[in-house]
Amino acid sequence: MSVALLALAGIILTVAPLGLWLDRASRSSTIADRTASGALSDAIEQAWRNPGYRLLTLGFFTCGFQLAFIATHLPGYLSLCHMPVGLSATALALIGLFNMVGSCGWLGGRFRPQHVLGWLYVVRGTAIGLFVAAPKSEAVVVAFAAIMGLTWLGTVPLTSGLVARVFGVRHLGTLFGIVFLSHQVGSFLGAWLGGVILDVAGSYDPVWLATALAGFVAALLHFPIDDRPVLASAPLAERA
Repeated sequence: MSVALLALAGIILTVAPLGLWLDRASRSSTIADRTASGALSDAIEQAWRNPGYRLLTLGFFTCGFQLAFIATHLPGYLSLCHMPVGLSATALALIGLFNMVGSCGWLGGRFRPQHVLGWLYVVRGTAIGLFVAAPKSEAVVVAFAAIMGLTWLGTVPLTSGLVARVFGVRHLGTLFGIVFLSHQVGSFLGAWLGGVILDVAGSYDPVWLATALAGFVAALLHFPIDDRPVLASAPLAERA
């Protein structure tokens, strides 16, 4: 464990200087104008009054619920399915590997990010449903891990990018932090309820069904989001 942590620290220190190469001059004047002023309290109030922001916050809850449940309970589920012990580690490793390819924030620059998010949740929900229904084999587990990896954390840059597109970047940390709090609440419930349901029902099936259905609900929440920029340069009292 200590060797792995030291390796992770070394990778972080190696990557950190690459931030100096980021092109800050490419930010559009529109975003700069929209974020030049405005109190944080006004930005939070304006965001929360925005229906799209509330939908995004609710949708990100699903992301946390799904990922934490799978990351925490997939090994136990495969054990109940009498799969080889090492297959769980292989599945989690494949999720991490394909996650590197699936961090598809660049798609948000080519297509409307809320639509990309919606389709990601549709793919997740479908993959989870098919995985639970399919006869378990090593090939099925590997295919499921690959698909989940491709859709794993691609939601994060798309979600933060959507917040920046609508509200600008001045208060992006706080506004995305509120959305991410919903994600973390979902993560807690996904990990916790998985264990509770297993103890009560003796099976993970109810939670798998919930994670699949949650993916389709999240898709329905994301598709109607309005991504048009909101002017936030004046306090709410002045705009009223």
